[in-house]
Amino acid sequence: MGYPRKLTRRFRAFDNFAISFTIINIISGIFSSFGLGMNAGGPRILVFGWIGVAVMVLFVGAAMGEIASAYPTSGALYFSAGKLAKRHRGAWSWYTGWLNFVGQVGGTAATDFAAATFIQAFIAMQWPHYHVTTQRSVLITAVILLLQALANTYTVQLVALLNRISVWWLLVGMVVIVVCLIAVPSHHQPVSFVGHFANNTGFSSSLYAGMLGLLVTSWTFTGFDGSFHMSEETVQATVNAPKGIMRAIGYSALTGLVLMLALVYAVRDYAGEASAAAPPVRILIDALGNGTAKLLLLIVIGAMLFCGLANMTSNTRQIFAFSRDGAMPGSRWWHTVSPRTRTPVKAVWLAAVCSLILVVPGWWSDTAFYAVVSVNVVGLFLAYAVPIFLRLRLETFQPGPWNLGRYGKPVAAVAVVWIVLSSVLFMLPQASPITAKSFNYAPVALGAVLVIATVWWFATARRRFKGPVSYGTPDEVAAMDLI
Repeated sequence: MGYPRKLTRRFRAFDNFAISFTIINIISGIFSSFGLGMNAGGPRILVFGWIGVAVMVLFVGAAMGEIASAYPTSGALYFSAGKLAKRHRGAWSWYTGWLNFVGQVGGTAATDFAAATFIQAFIAMQWPHYHVTTQRSVLITAVILLLQALANTYTVQLVALLNRISVWWLLVGMVVIVVCLIAVPSHHQPVSFVGHFANNTGFSSSLYAGMLGLLVTSWTFTGFDGSFHMSEETVQATVNAPKGIMRAIGYSALTGLVLMLALVYAVRDYAGEASAAAPPVRILIDALGNGTAKLLLLIVIGAMLFCGLANMTSNTRQIFAFSRDGAMPGSRWWHTVSPRTRTPVKAVWLAAVCSLILVVPGWWSDTAFYAVVSVNVVGLFLAYAVPIFLRLRLETFQPGPWNLGRYGKPVAAVAVVWIVLSSVLFMLPQASPITAKSFNYAPVALGAVLVIATVWWFATARRRFKGPVSYGTPDEVAAMDLI
């Protein structure tokens, strides 16, 4: 790919799959957004929407996997955008990289803040006199980010080990939660309950409410570009990275459907649970009792912590690669690698600090915090769309060993259409009446990112950033190899 090697290839096929599976994280995704689905469509959208959206995401993953096989680098999306563009390669690469960066930073911030919220819920269940506040959530999030940065500072073997553990934590945890929800309650909803529709959004249109409910699955299926970003540290990356993406999406779709069904059929008081501060937690308490619910909540919290860790790992590799090509302020700092651990330590701490900066507004306002992190999903999926769209425009695409053959372009076309549709959904109002608190600030946050990137591009970047850098011929690069 034209770069001297700085990172060690210690990730095996399972490790590469594990990072995307952990970032998708069915437990974290479903538990943090289940309440939205209960109010926007109900069980009908939660279950059948999960199936439909998962199929669409498989198209996105397959299109991304084909590109990952052709361009297996840490730069991933922005690198491939620069290589696939016919003209203005620097601009395509620039915008893709910044959308990816902001989306990943927002993802780490949102996941860790959700973990802090659930930690406070657990504490309040254990000690009823504890007072839950957003200020405490911010402080807990800061501690979580510190611990995750420390874990990422050490060798890539530690990160790989933690990701392996996270896979089994998710799978075993899912089985434990499902078995408890099936075996313990004396009453379950009838089979027909899966067709129940609910619209508590405040909007009169059932179609609109149901479309909003699809966001539950879309929110869950983000971050699978992690396998792409870990390419330079994965053995046989041209095959294992795309396989990691597809396996992570496929296994998450199947196991997530089982968990979704278990939660849906365990509902007892639909109105009360849908209006609770944390609906899935309320479902666990009503169905299983306080003691068992607390134990299962620990599984959920652990899953969220693993998710945040994997998010940060993926983010640091994107920062490392983007800086290697001179696109970040202070680039010469962020693409350095520790000679002892062979990890981009400075990029790790930059990722942690940036995520903390996004969390800090939550000290004063929930609305301000959600306005900042709402760009997470939109930023990520738009970054996914750019290289796939550019691949569609090419008359001839040189595929890697893992490819879709003649189905490559049709799959890419479906992926782009779905990304555009889901991105529009993420920017629409999600509750009525629309107030300063209920307003969806995703378009504002996305607009701010694009304005800043555009001003920066025309002010200075277009003269110095031309897209991915080539350090020389394969032989010259091999001579510079640092490992």
